[in-house]
Amino acid sequence: MNKVFPDAVSALAGVRDGMTILVGGFGLCGIPEEAIFALRDSGVKELTVVSNNAGTSNHGLVHLLKNRQIRKMMSSYVGENDVFEKQMLAGELEVELIPQGTLSERIRAGGAGIPAFFTPTGYGTLVAEGKETREFDGRHYVMERGITGDFALVRAWKGDRHGNLVFRKTARNFNPMMATAGRITVAEVEHLVEPGEIEPDAVHTPAIFVQRVFRTSIREKHIERRTLRKR
Repeated sequence: MNKVFPDAVSALAGVRDGMTILVGGFGLCGIPEEAIFALRDSGVKELTVVSNNAGTSNHGLVHLLKNRQIRKMMSSYVGENDVFEKQMLAGELEVELIPQGTLSERIRAGGAGIPAFFTPTGYGTLVAEGKETREFDGRHYVMERGITGDFALVRAWKGDRHGNLVFRKTARNFNPMMATAGRITVAEVEHLVEPGEIEPDAVHTPAIFVQRVFRTSIREKHIERRTLRKR
């Protein structure tokens, strides 16, 4: 089955106001930048966006925040984005801050069809407010719900026309699990190859989890915080 779309705009057909969108990446590494631009230009609004972080003040999800297209952010780390900070402090953006490991597991659970699980992380803190807690073997746990989305947007280093994906290094942190948790997963790939060109053992995300693929024209890789060693 050929799942290739000509561009990001056509691959995002069907995104509507009020949807939940999962956005892959870790910092600025492995973010589906072209898909984010297409989402911005579509004008959809009232979105709930699930992403490990909200980008920086210049790159990533900040483009949607500047356009006031995001109603709620579900994230772990948001410290590099002053647009996010201003909207949150002004009460203009609903925010659910989630411990990073919990966020990762909630997405993985959603993709695996697991509705909820118990974790000790966050017990006795604001994270646990309003949630069910239980004691197992003398230790207290918080129940967390799995996360799924209407669309999942991921970026892969390589993908074939069937939707098999390969991620490189840090980009593999959140993209693979998000690909499993979207009702429709859109993969933005740097290298589009023919079926059979990816060794089966090298596949990180099997094609069964991916519905749409497009080849990105964006090659620039941004660095979130450049650090240089003093001479």
